[in-house]
This record gives sequence, C-alpha cells and structure tokens, in this order.
Amino acid sequence: MNKLALVLKSLVLSLMLAASAFAADKVDINRADAAALAAALNGVGQAKAEAIVAYRKENGPFKSADQLAQVKGIGLKLVEKNRDRIVVGGAEASPATR
Repeated sequence: MNKLALVLKSLVLSLMLAASAFAADKVDINRADAAALAAALNGVGQAKAEAIVAYRKENGPFKSADQLAQVKGIGLKLVEKNRDRIVVGGAEASPATR
C-alpha cells in the first residue's frame, strides 16, 4: 500500500508541475496592464511591470520584444528568458503613435 501511495503522490506532483509549465500565457506588451505583465513574465514584479507601462505611455508602443531592454530594470537576458511569452501587438491602435 505504501508503494502505491508513493506512486500516486509522485504522479500528482508530476501533473501539477506539468500543468504549471503549460499555464504560462503569452502577454501583449503593448496592451497589458502592470498586473498582467507581472503575472506573465518571469523575473518581472510589480515595479518592473509598472516601468514597462510607463515607458510605453511615454514612448509609444513597442515595435519589438528587444525594445523592452530600454526600460530601466529590464535587460536583454530578461527579454530572452521571456521571449516565448511576449507578444508585440496593438502598435497601430495606440494613440501615442498618431
């Protein structure tokens, strides 16, 4: 019985870890608010997420994910770490570019 319980616990733990890996959503850096950015991007907390939003408001929409590295506190390593989660959309809809 102990072996069966151990196998079941291991299976449940494996499924939980796999689910969390697949739960990582993509985030549009031109439309997301600070809370969504902080939740979706690894290594980005509330302060960095707010800096991303502030940069976007001051400079207009991002044209590429690499442009995130121009935000204070965000470097190319952090961008690379999150590249598969970053979507650059909505650039044409932003009033800052008009």
